[in-house]
Amino acid sequence: VKGRGGRSLWLWGLWRPIAGVMNLRSLALLGLVLAAAPLAAKPAPRRAGPPQIIPLPLKQVIAAHQRLCTARTATGLGYQVLRAGSGARPVGDAAVTVNYIGYLTATGEVFDQATASEFPLNGVIPGFSEGLALMPAGSIYRLCIPARLAYADRSVGPIPANSDLVFQVELLPPVPPVSTRKP
Repeated sequence: VKGRGGRSLWLWGLWRPIAGVMNLRSLALLGLVLAAAPLAAKPAPRRAGPPQIIPLPLKQVIAAHQRLCTARTATGLGYQVLRAGSGARPVGDAAVTVNYIGYLTATGEVFDQATASEFPLNGVIPGFSEGLALMPAGSIYRLCIPARLAYADRSVGPIPANSDLVFQVELLPPVPPVSTRKP
């Protein structure tokens, strides 16, 4: 609770015991000293520097422990089941719909991501196709794709040549055609 001049009224409670011991002149002098002394130093206002600009494109980096896979196929594709699904596995040239994040194994730098991306199973890099064929619909896997199952010695967009890649992929359940949906 603040009194006049911004001073706390709790000080009034200190005056009563002192008043019985001190004379009026000493009390007045003590009051002047307390009134003149600042109770709390206020921090100096911060001077605004130049605004911090976030560079574009925003470079997201995935932590090293999220660039590792615990299992391997005969071809060398690494994978880890992050969430098991219970739907059907895609085969052949089936159309699949996925949410994914793609990043470089070496640095963790994200190079691509999308939600509800649809494409044919065999229409992507070999390691991605092989990984999707392992996944039941509704699952989320981490795929660790060696360069030879990705783009090999070719640079593609932000992906340098001979780069091992990691994808976190969610295989979405297929949506039945409109004519076969139940109301």
